[in-house]
Amino acid sequence: MSWEPEIEELAEREALAERMGGPEKVERQHHFGKLTIRERVDRILDDGSFREIGKTAGAATYDDDGNLVDFTPSNLVIGLGELNGRPVVVSGDDFTVRGGSNEATIPEKRNLAEGLAIDLRLPHVRLVDGMGGGGSVKTIEMAGRTYIPEVRGWELVVDHLSVAPSVSLALGSVAGIGAARVATAHYSVIVRDIAQMMIAGPALVEWASLGDVSKEELGHADIHTANGAIDDVVDSEEEAFAAAARFLSYLPDNAWELPPRVEATDDPDRTDEKLLSIVPREPRRVYKMRQILTSVLDEDSFFEIGRRWGRSMICGLARLDGHAVAVFAEDPYVYGGAWTADGCRKLIRLLDLASTFHLPVVHFEDCPGFLIGKESEEAGTIRLGSTALAALGQLSSPFACVVVRKAFGVAGAANKQPGTRSFRYAWPSGDWGSLPIEGGIEVAYKQELADSDDPDALLAEITERLNRVRSPHRSAEYFEVEQIIDPRETRQHLCHWADLVTRTVQPGPPSFGYRP
Repeated sequence: MSWEPEIEELAEREALAERMGGPEKVERQHHFGKLTIRERVDRILDDGSFREIGKTAGAATYDDDGNLVDFTPSNLVIGLGELNGRPVVVSGDDFTVRGGSNEATIPEKRNLAEGLAIDLRLPHVRLVDGMGGGGSVKTIEMAGRTYIPEVRGWELVVDHLSVAPSVSLALGSVAGIGAARVATAHYSVIVRDIAQMMIAGPALVEWASLGDVSKEELGHADIHTANGAIDDVVDSEEEAFAAAARFLSYLPDNAWELPPRVEATDDPDRTDEKLLSIVPREPRRVYKMRQILTSVLDEDSFFEIGRRWGRSMICGLARLDGHAVAVFAEDPYVYGGAWTADGCRKLIRLLDLASTFHLPVVHFEDCPGFLIGKESEEAGTIRLGSTALAALGQLSSPFACVVVRKAFGVAGAANKQPGTRSFRYAWPSGDWGSLPIEGGIEVAYKQELADSDDPDALLAEITERLNRVRSPHRSAEYFEVEQIIDPRETRQHLCHWADLVTRTVQPGPPSFGYRP
């Protein structure tokens, strides 16, 4: 007497589960240039590391004698695996089974994946393709009743944001709850052309008399990576998997651990002669801030996040002497680097990520202040800017700022954070104040210029007089800036800072929840 027959039945059921929605549905998935969920799991995880949970959950049919005739698996695959040698939870929609709708989903299976990620304090990688478990009108007939909306288990998705890193990849037409799962993550990626994201699809939009539109018009990657609903776009699923892996490489497994330090191969004392002349003397001329980042940070370590939205603000992750850090900088090529509403939103996300996972933060500053004008006022820039400054004030990890050029107005004050772990350096090109001289002089001296017989000559005289006291060395005399440094030696200073302050970081959950 053995249990061999039951083991054989288990093998049969697992084989049926691996069939997914059947050969025709699998072929259709491939026809549209998409991998199946099982192919995706195999590609993103280390070889042989996936341990599936609930593989045989689904809908079965039996003959009159109780023998299994057919089996349709749940359209959600979940389990544990390793990504670059580190444990993760992975969950993914199987679009070949009812297109990801909840007629084929067992809610407890999704909630188990979310709960495991919290209780085991593990990163969660979501492979989203379809409605992500949302319902369709067909649900009414199947259930025999309507139901009041309730997103059971959503608190697990939100709570996990303050526990461990999460990544969501939009890998197909994503709508409803699926779209919310993409947006509610620390990092999100969409694959161009094969994936779209929308609140509701074209049929519902047309029914609501909101126009006849396609999936691409509603949810193309260009739309949602320009408005910040999704962080980044890539051209293939393989690139999406690589982006997820790289993002996670800068972060600890959870908030109770410190970010991993990699072996440093870039000399921390390296200098760069180009930095001495990269900033133009003319204050209205632009330069490429990303060249400064590339020069100062560890070689090939800068991982930019959200390049297509909030474009006056450059945000990302990087390393200094092997230490993982968060980095932000203004881009002089976009509004002169002024803080916009979207730029502030992007900065808030980065600072909250740094606070949650103990990443030291470095600001390369060239900030002329908040963007001004009618459109900026209508966008509520001051509200979001104030929130960004609050996020900087609440930052629980060490902070350093290199004032590269401008630091003006309220936004320009983002060069300092309370506490002595906050280091501030300035280049000789530093230029600061409540307002730029060029923009504020005619307001400050309005009456004198109005009373003058030669206002142009007086304006030139006042400008020359002010420029004589504009040198950052004057501020250093009063210790208003702690240290003016040779731009070529910026890397040396920041690597030394990173080596020192990372010793002071204490792991543990943040004092406030991550804001999705």
